[in-house]
Amino acid sequence: MKYLISGGGTGGHIFPAVSIANALQELDKESDILFVGALGRMEMERVPQAGYKIIGLPVRGFDRKHLWKNIPIMMDLLRSMWQARKIVKTFQPHVGIGVGGYASGAAMKVASTMGIPILLQEQNGFAGVTNKLLKNNASKICVAYEGMERFFPADKIILTGNPVRQNLMNGSRDEAIEYFNETYGVKFSKDKKTMLIIGGSLGARTINEGILSHLDTLAQHDIQVIWQTGKSYYNDCKIKAQEHIGKWLICTDFLGRMDLSYAIADLVISRAGASSISELCLLGKPCILVPSPNVAEDHQTHNAMALVSKNAAVMVKDRDAKEQMVCTSLDILENEEQLNTLRKNILELAQKDSARRIAEEVIKLAKEKQK
Repeated sequence: MKYLISGGGTGGHIFPAVSIANALQELDKESDILFVGALGRMEMERVPQAGYKIIGLPVRGFDRKHLWKNIPIMMDLLRSMWQARKIVKTFQPHVGIGVGGYASGAAMKVASTMGIPILLQEQNGFAGVTNKLLKNNASKICVAYEGMERFFPADKIILTGNPVRQNLMNGSRDEAIEYFNETYGVKFSKDKKTMLIIGGSLGARTINEGILSHLDTLAQHDIQVIWQTGKSYYNDCKIKAQEHIGKWLICTDFLGRMDLSYAIADLVISRAGASSISELCLLGKPCILVPSPNVAEDHQTHNAMALVSKNAAVMVKDRDAKEQMVCTSLDILENEEQLNTLRKNILELAQKDSARRIAEEVIKLAKEKQK
């Protein structure tokens, strides 16, 4: 069987796409998988690192503020559609899988018009533009949240959850303590509460400002803090937090062992990206979500509210984070009953084996196509 997977632009699209590809290879050992991405975007580097071939299209996003700038973008879209048609004709996939992003729109639209069944995977609680445009072309649409009938035909929807990085379940608290003490030269204790702060792969300015403005407050509490700042914010944060680093605080631009980072965490402060939320649900981690205001159609707020409405997370708005985030987190860490409630409720929202379940649906479509 041949599978064409398209999408990307952010880690939130790429991680699920690679996870689905891995699951397809586990279920179908002789499968042939080809990715289609957007030239110059993250997937052109990450997908080959995962061991898969990828072809890039010159597709770009539209400029919604300066409509006159979209003329060359439209030309690139037409070129991308032509190239996608050539790719589909040459590769001859049994199924196309779209995970969102610019390239997904071009590749999946072309595939469907050439008679290839397509499956869409929507990560967010508020559907992305590309997947909404493709909804009538899709045979099946795998979603991560309930209530997605407002965006897609109900008879096509399958609730599967979001695929997450497969190695996150491996870590233990004892192993994490040993790792962080050796790697960062701290003396963390397994008996102290630990706060994990992650602002996404690029970091989050507001979250970092909230930590910087409350370093003295955090120092007054008997807790441990692991703070991933993101590369562009790291030097500034490191300088300003220098007197605390190595004592109760680890400050780093990037966390290589997210399995151990989650394992040691009693509370996580995070953006509300779809992949992050899926990981937090699967691991049962109490969390404070600070949705990014800089995303399409404010979809991170929709993601966060899906948890908040079920008392499975606490949300602090981005504009309030600098003042409220740290104080709210400390209140929760000191309230064992609330921690247990959040832990229990978020775990109930977990969708397990998402990648495998999506892969099974893809294979069903492929077998129907083969017949």
